[in-house]
Amino acid sequence: MENNEQLLALAANAAIEAGGRIMEVYLDPSQDFGIETKADNSPLTRADRLSDKVIGDALATTAIGVLSEESLHAPYEERRGWERMWIVDPLDGTKEFIKKNGDFTVNIALAEGGRPTLGVIYVPATGELFWGLVAEGRAGRADGVGAGARFGSFGELASASAALPACDGGRPFTVVASRSHINAETKAYIDVLAEDHPGLQTVSRGSSLKLCMVAEGKADAYPRFAPTMEWDTAAGQAIAEAAGCEVVRADDGRPLIYNKEDLHNPWFIVRRKAAEGQSA
Repeated sequence: MENNEQLLALAANAAIEAGGRIMEVYLDPSQDFGIETKADNSPLTRADRLSDKVIGDALATTAIGVLSEESLHAPYEERRGWERMWIVDPLDGTKEFIKKNGDFTVNIALAEGGRPTLGVIYVPATGELFWGLVAEGRAGRADGVGAGARFGSFGELASASAALPACDGGRPFTVVASRSHINAETKAYIDVLAEDHPGLQTVSRGSSLKLCMVAEGKADAYPRFAPTMEWDTAAGQAIAEAAGCEVVRADDGRPLIYNKEDLHNPWFIVRRKAAEGQSA
């Protein structure tokens, strides 16, 4: 059985290869995005499908069950018996992909007993690769990782990465919010934080990059008071927790859990531990 370092290297390579296929569609002016509308009114593109195929083929070598946004989901009666499972979003931020603003990612996580234990987030447009191993308390970011890159081992990936959180002192208290889903509840939460943090700044990003910003130390909190699914957050939660942050329910402060019968997440907050005690 592969250990988590081996599985993280496998996931990283799968995300990079999938990101390359995404960018082939993104950069080719002759490419048809092949946009469809799913039952929940969210978009699906040709790049989503290509990425899902690459990742599915790579993860199939592990004999670990896979829950992917763009693949047929195993029924809960089967999933509930999975002690370990991959949770995949082959193209997170499809709306941002269609807008061509670069804020889209490939998310791959491994969950064990309902908790993320490792995660990889690849940003195809910039070549940034974020990763985290929760039990080891290790997280990192590798830059300039092109579509043809491949890491032979976790050691190679770790050597090519800067540790997270990165030092980012001297900035104002910063809240990152969704570029597409900010609402009155989110604004009210930010207003409460602003009472304790004069000069508070807000930043808008798309996809799982919001979780990465908190993990990096570039933001102190990310409140999400709008619908998300397990594949939207699992990889980012692993990276954030490995970097010393927490990803908790907004109602009771418990960590998000995975492999639920209903795959929707509750409202949640991502925050650096230094931000503990702030109103949720």
